[in-house]
Amino acid sequence: MKQISLIRHAESNNGRWDIPDIERPLNATGERNAPRMAAHLRKQGFCPDIMLSSTATRAAATAETIAQGIGYDVLNIRWEDAIYEAQPHTLMQLISEIPTQHTHVAIVGHNPAVSDLANQLQHEPIDNMPACCVISVDLPIEHWAEISVSTGTLRRHDTPETLP
Repeated sequence: MKQISLIRHAESNNGRWDIPDIERPLNATGERNAPRMAAHLRKQGFCPDIMLSSTATRAAATAETIAQGIGYDVLNIRWEDAIYEAQPHTLMQLISEIPTQHTHVAIVGHNPAVSDLANQLQHEPIDNMPACCVISVDLPIEHWAEISVSTGTLRRHDTPETLP
């Protein structure tokens, strides 16, 4: 059994037209929600074996905040340029290449890819992953190369709005 966790980056400055999209930072809400989500995940025993993240500034800040909050070594985050502007099949390819010894993979990325992939992997409809949302799906596979659509079971669906 494997588990994939898809994390959408925390809220960012949408109205910043003076910097490239990839460099947009978190806004005040994102800076508040990422540590809150990390604390919640830590209490829930959230502990991925490996974390992959987009190199976009807002995703990197989210990945680092969550990693620190759950006790995951920030130096072990695998930075993937391909996650920025990825399609679901790109994420599936990255996942399929993860070594078998890892049982829980977390990916910090962007919409629409993370929402689309969350819907493709399992049967519970998810309209849209809001900023700083975490979806975890259990997959009945032994090797990441076996990942396929419609085989998973929704395990977690946390948003900043649903946190205690």
